Amino acid sequence: MTAAIVVALLFSLLAIGMPVAFTLAFTGSLGLLLVGGLDAVAGVLSTAPLSTASSYELISVPLFILMAEFVIMSGVADNLFKAAATWAGRVPGGLAMATALAGAGFGAISGSSTASAATLSSTTMPAMLRQGYEPKLAGGVVAISGTLAMLIPPSIALVLYGIIADVSISALLVGGVIPGILVTAVIMGTVWVLVAINPAAAPRGQAYTLGQKLAALRVVGPMVFLFMAVTGVIYTGIATPTEASGLGAFGAFLIALWERKVTPAALSRALVHAAHASCMIIMIIVCAKVFGYFFTLTQSTQALVAWINTLEVSRWVVLALILFGYLVLGCLMDQVAILILTVPIVLPVIKSLGFDPVWFGVVIVLMAEVGLVTPPVGLNVFVVARYAKRPLGEIFGGVWPHVLSHLLLVAVLVAFPQIILWLPSQMAP
Repeated sequence: MTAAIVVALLFSLLAIGMPVAFTLAFTGSLGLLLVGGLDAVAGVLSTAPLSTASSYELISVPLFILMAEFVIMSGVADNLFKAAATWAGRVPGGLAMATALAGAGFGAISGSSTASAATLSSTTMPAMLRQGYEPKLAGGVVAISGTLAMLIPPSIALVLYGIIADVSISALLVGGVIPGILVTAVIMGTVWVLVAINPAAAPRGQAYTLGQKLAALRVVGPMVFLFMAVTGVIYTGIATPTEASGLGAFGAFLIALWERKVTPAALSRALVHAAHASCMIIMIIVCAKVFGYFFTLTQSTQALVAWINTLEVSRWVVLALILFGYLVLGCLMDQVAILILTVPIVLPVIKSLGFDPVWFGVVIVLMAEVGLVTPPVGLNVFVVARYAKRPLGEIFGGVWPHVLSHLLLVAVLVAFPQIILWLPSQMAP
């Protein structure tokens, strides 16, 4: 009963706009006080923050964020879109497909979906509108392409899931590669279908010679270099994800130097932005640890697992209900908060049902992608609307076909888990 009251208070405070970290700390401390008294509160508050913040794996979070800031500074994303547009621009809907490819490329060198959406909004959206694209189609593909950074390594969301769930971060990051490719293909396929239905929504672009296309590939070099510096060294076993995050941040800084984009002002801005984002995420994780101790004391998770095991329903029904819950939460809450709040509760259930935790991590991050573009808290849609100066309703209208196609892909990944698990199984030990 105490757990139910505290959880209800938690969601009530979140609903009125209280910051996630402070909500977790307050409700967790209150729950500890009710269950274990002042000694329990004092014991947890005196040990949990330091032990959580000093975690070795947590170092990768600020470094991946810093890597994303250096990538934005370098302007590589602009070049990626130009290269993709050179190859695909003449195809019906080609610029929209190039946006998906640029989103995948940017995601492969940056773990931040909002940074990806902001960058794509300022580069690809104007290009599509100038060519006569329907604004709804253009805005929708930009918003959904920005979410690829959540799934394609280096993914901050997968790193956070690995830390919370105590699952191999290496396996998670490598497991996101094939689904990331599939999501990119699904976005491009959805664009193709939309343009086939309404050809006027996406006029053909400029044609380029083979020489111009081959010359455009030169800008892909920095992306390949950075991808190998992170995912390549993890896959081959050369470095841990934490070490790879350092290599990635340093590699992104070298690319920014090569592009001659490093100035004192730009460097200061990148460091400050990375520090702000890192402090926010780490503060949420620390406060979630306090809330987690409360749940441990009440044994709520164990009771939930025991209750589900008594239900006479298929495990697939339980999984479908859990994924539907993630879809609903994604419409209402920030994705980082969703992972931190739900994974400690849901993962024991998933394990008891016999599902693989690495597979589940990739699937719920894909569900979080959908949440990033669904109302009322579709963060990527707000970012695109702000940077492109377009109405929110227009962008939301453009993402619905992509939401439906993403949900179909989730169904495929649930039915065939080896699509996610095969590549991690081939990793160097």
